[in-house]
Amino acid sequence: MRSGDISESFSEERLLRSSSEEEAFFLKRNDILISSIGQGSIGKVQLFRENGRFATVSEVTVVRVKNVSPAIVAAFLSGWYGQSQISRYVTGATGQLHLYPNDVGRIFIPEFSNDFQLKIDDLYERQIFETRAGKSAQIVAQQDLIRHLGLAGWAPPEPLTYSAKASDALAAGRLDAQYFRPLFQDVEQRLQETGRAIALSDILAVNSRGRQPIYAETGLPVVNSKHVRTNRVILDDNRTATKTGSPVQIRNGDVLMNGTGVGTIGRTAVYLHDEPSLPDNHVTVMRTDKIDPVFLSVFLNSPLGQWQIERHIKGSSGQIELYPQDIARIVVWDAPNDVQQSVRSSVLSAFDAEHRAKSLLDAAKRAVEIAIEDSEAAAMAYLATVEGAN
Repeated sequence: MRSGDISESFSEERLLRSSSEEEAFFLKRNDILISSIGQGSIGKVQLFRENGRFATVSEVTVVRVKNVSPAIVAAFLSGWYGQSQISRYVTGATGQLHLYPNDVGRIFIPEFSNDFQLKIDDLYERQIFETRAGKSAQIVAQQDLIRHLGLAGWAPPEPLTYSAKASDALAAGRLDAQYFRPLFQDVEQRLQETGRAIALSDILAVNSRGRQPIYAETGLPVVNSKHVRTNRVILDDNRTATKTGSPVQIRNGDVLMNGTGVGTIGRTAVYLHDEPSLPDNHVTVMRTDKIDPVFLSVFLNSPLGQWQIERHIKGSSGQIELYPQDIARIVVWDAPNDVQQSVRSSVLSAFDAEHRAKSLLDAAKRAVEIAIEDSEAAAMAYLATVEGAN
């Protein structure tokens, strides 16, 4: 894990594998991770609750505690009192900020009763449950789509050699062999055989990439490539910008696609937040009322969508691009309404679970602050109110 990967909502999508296990520092369950470098991410805190084998790097400070609940330490460090102390120890100039482990060790934390620690730990456990429930619902959505297309277990053709007509190359404006792989032709054929294949150019009312934002202290949140995950958009400490000069504004129901970057290009998500936002110049916004946008997002993340995306990528390694005019050439399956609604239901279930997970963490942080400012009894009363409302 790197500094920019630290988030209350853990995701494996952006993690890198260590090339040398001997040099790697492997995390343990209940480690507290603190982002220790980088403008905009420094000081972020995450309680690591995974059981897999994950490594981290020097830009992340790992805290292991004893005789105290890791959850309550994470909640304290994430809240106002912890963040105030963290800010005190951040050193360096803008763009070169650092938080050193020795300074993290100088942070003070109050003593809390065992009962209150157990309550906060329970909130974190429930947050993990909701997060995993959301991931499971996302998987169900993808599997549902593949099953209805009859592609479960299908292996695409990958011959060692193939050829293409010169006329086809001229018509496509492409001379690279990648574009003419038989795989792509087979994908197109399978979609046409459904009798419900349609090009995005025929259904998109908006197909526009954002521009470099004019950042400001106040304004609309900016969505960039790291916020567009598979089938979900993260609004978590986004920078804000003015909408002046922006060619498009993101609204609920828009489908967002990353248009640049190895590992992120083509990743797609539907925007389900009520708050409007702005795309940066690496995110393309698609808008349609001809097909369910949630279903469209899941389709574009499916193998049939991703293979077409791969076909239309341009550029060399490190400088690859997917332009709106090429996105418009992608063919999608206009599935029967019951299929679209089934997929939509699974994704909305995942979104709701993610929202509940975030609410649990917010409640844990606020309860710790109330315990400090008033009493643990007041904090417990607050949590009872929150849980009653949910």
